Parts: sequence; C-alpha cells; structure tokens
Amino acid sequence: MNKNEFIRAIANNAGITLKEAGAAYDAFIKAVTDGLKEGEKIQLSGFGTFEVKNKPARERINPLTGEKIHVEATKAPNLKFGKAYKDGINE
Repeated sequence: MNKNEFIRAIANNAGITLKEAGAAYDAFIKAVTDGLKEGEKIQLSGFGTFEVKNKPARERINPLTGEKIHVEATKAPNLKFGKAYKDGINE
C-alpha cells in the first residue's frame, strides 16, 4: 500500500473526503515528526510507541579496502508496536 492508497483507505474508513483524509495524514506525520524532533516519546494506545533512539559514534571497516571509517553519532526514529496491535494482526 502506498501513500495514496493509504489516504484512500483513511477516507473510506472514516467517511470523509480524500482532501480531508490527505490533510489528516499530513497532520499526523507532522505531529509525529515534530514530537520526535523535540525528544518526545509518542505513545498511541493500542498501536505502538514512536521514539528516537540515539546511535553512538562508532568505527566501521570498509569491506572492500579494509580501511577504518568513523561513523558519527546519529538519531534514528523507531516504532515499537504494542502487544494488542501485534495480537490483532496474528488473529
């Protein structure tokens, strides 16, 4: 399912127009992104938890040359699905 198909599914499930569903989708993505940028953990009951995980700086090895490469510390978004959601998928 791509973005347009997802927006269409939102519109059908909520009984709203495609324009309204697109606006809701954009607002959801912005709210999650802004919250994560602020360092917040976003918990959606029955679905999962969005959070940012800090990846420390580390040394890696280039497999072609054997040269050591320094990789800077980064922040990575993470989504951990809740038990109820996972159980619902497996029914």
